[in-house]
Amino acid sequence: MLKTFIFDFLFMKKFVHNLFLICLVLSVKAQDPEVYGKDTVNKTDSEGKKQGKWVLFGKHKPGTCYQPDQKTEEGKYTDNRKTGVWIEFYCNGNMMNKLTFTNGRPDGYAIMFNENGKISEEGTWKINRWVGNYKLYYENGQVQHEFVFNPSGKREGPQKYYHDNGQLAIEGNFANGKESGVIKEYYENGDVKAEKNYADGNVDVASIKEFEPKKPLPKKSDIPAENAPVVKIKEDEKPNEADKPKAAGPMVLNGQQTLYNRNKQITKDGIFKDNRFMDGKAYMYDDNGILQRVAVYKNGVYVGDTQVEN
Repeated sequence: MLKTFIFDFLFMKKFVHNLFLICLVLSVKAQDPEVYGKDTVNKTDSEGKKQGKWVLFGKHKPGTCYQPDQKTEEGKYTDNRKTGVWIEFYCNGNMMNKLTFTNGRPDGYAIMFNENGKISEEGTWKINRWVGNYKLYYENGQVQHEFVFNPSGKREGPQKYYHDNGQLAIEGNFANGKESGVIKEYYENGDVKAEKNYADGNVDVASIKEFEPKKPLPKKSDIPAENAPVVKIKEDEKPNEADKPKAAGPMVLNGQQTLYNRNKQITKDGIFKDNRFMDGKAYMYDDNGILQRVAVYKNGVYVGDTQVEN
């Protein structure tokens, strides 16, 4: 009887001690919220999950260009996952992007800005692709592309391209990502440059009509060298031959290759020569997996940006 009592006493003592430790661990995980303006922010629950409104500052991103008390990002969490509208800022204080999140992933209206404060692109992002109406802008603020995407991320319906002076450059219709019907091209001065008839993405050569400009053309400046992105093969990029047996030694890419990142998004699609990207398109994404830029290369030289369906 005495042994049983002692055993029960020791068991209860150990149980209470363990319960105390569990409570202590939970209390450590639960972060004390901060006060920002009139809001209570940066709260975690007893399981350590982020909840409610969060505001991140430079102190949360050491080693960056932000000042310790400078706001870098703000939005809401639900069970450790981003939800609703999130806003991110450049180091100069201008807005970088404004994204809509669902269950921790970008899903909804998205708008991005250049560091100078001018809009760079906007549209609806869903399941790693643009859907619906989409606009891409030049750095001077002029619209560069006006696309319409179907739910599969393919261009559908009326599509427009513009010169950087605001004049219409190309207009026509697409069907499931391919040119369909008459496509018209224009000079920078607004004069018609060409008319071409397409069917399922293929041009009817006999239908091509080309026109000389009626008015003088404005001078077009060369693409600034500083605008050329640095294109390198990253460690997480794998070619379309990744499932084949690897050769001994470092990977050397030649010929036509399509590279993918760890999110299975295309990063480079074109021709390589001894790992140098020669001809094709380089796709660049932000940390949320949203396509930021598509750079075009010819003969190893950057020739400009474009935007295509995902």
